[in-house]
Amino acid sequence: MPLEDAELRRRAGRLGWLLLDVDGVFTDGRLYYGGGGERLKVFHVRDGLAVRLAQRGGLKVGVLSGRASPGLSRRLTELGLDAMITGRSDKARAFAEFLDRHGAEPGRVAYAGDDLLDLPVLERVGLSFAPADAVAEVRAAVDRVLAAPGGGGAVRELVELLLAARGSWPGLIDRLLERSGEPVLEGPILESKEP
Repeated sequence: MPLEDAELRRRAGRLGWLLLDVDGVFTDGRLYYGGGGERLKVFHVRDGLAVRLAQRGGLKVGVLSGRASPGLSRRLTELGLDAMITGRSDKARAFAEFLDRHGAEPGRVAYAGDDLLDLPVLERVGLSFAPADAVAEVRAAVDRVLAAPGGGGAVRELVELLLAARGSWPGLIDRLLERSGEPVLEGPILESKEP
């Protein structure tokens, strides 16, 4: 049963962290291999801005991924995440270590995942989400299924939903567009291009 708006607002107000799976949430879950055997991933640019907005809205943002790769590390570093846990298929153990390392409480963490390995984390957090194309077991277990698929702006949708529930979305937009005179992001909105 979907979470009612009043309960979403209550739980969202308690959050300190937004933790995200990568494959199937930040990406569409497909793996591309280059001619040299390197693994390539495609990220939606709106999700990158969403991370920065979530941080400006008072949330720490991290990833918990079963896979690791140089390309993934580079993108996550560009995003300036607060926690990067990669190459950990035992997500229950990795989540417990995350909580211990960051002094976080499960009820103050929101998590988005799309596949069976995410279930142990989704069942423990304060708010759980899945992209529209997550597996059936995950869609049945989460507090809210997003309209966007993984890699298709699901992170952006989730951040907008959380920040609106926390009451900070309109102010962040005004600041982003410099309507208030105080910019929401210091420096460029997105990463600068390499020379």
